[in-house]
Amino acid sequence: MTLTKIKSLASAALAAAALVVAAPVRAQDVAPDQLVKTVTLEVVELITKDKEIQAGNRAKLIQLIDAKVLPHFNFGAMTALALGQSWNKANPEQKKRLTEEFRTLLVRTYASALSAYSEQKFDFRPLRAKPSDTDVTVQVRVLQPGAQPVPIDYSMEKTASGWKVYDVMVGGVSLVANYRTEFGNAVRESGIDGLIKSLQAKNRTAEGSGK
Repeated sequence: MTLTKIKSLASAALAAAALVVAAPVRAQDVAPDQLVKTVTLEVVELITKDKEIQAGNRAKLIQLIDAKVLPHFNFGAMTALALGQSWNKANPEQKKRLTEEFRTLLVRTYASALSAYSEQKFDFRPLRAKPSDTDVTVQVRVLQPGAQPVPIDYSMEKTASGWKVYDVMVGGVSLVANYRTEFGNAVRESGIDGLIKSLQAKNRTAEGSGK
């Protein structure tokens, strides 16, 4: 599978992830699979009926993502997983900056993916987990006209504030693992600070281009 294909799949995963977790519900009171199903359907309706978002109001879409989606992601865990062993080499300030830049990168990826959202439908699979489990995989299949279903698996962990997403897999390809390769190369070439500068530059470029 090519890197371009993986990144394309990652964008699809993020789009679906944004649809999955964005909803003002008491997430800590809801089973992870039920949370996925309920909020996916709610947010799909919200996006398709919002004339400003449909007309390309990117600022409103980013505001929606920031307010509704991001609280349900564990960005600290995602950044640590994406950095791998390099995470332990970073000092507290570097970890803070890395997490902030990774968060910004994913916000803009969400926005780009969601702006291309069309009439996909979803097949929500039964959760294969025990009630006592605190780390589960929620499986969803994205149904698209004229194409094979896209399997999307959400790795979620139970925390004091509810279930949090810490990785997304599309067709067996891990979003975190994809970034781990990219981040690892950057750290080897220019160190932790070099990776931070690279992420900052990427985010500034995306902001300037409206992507």
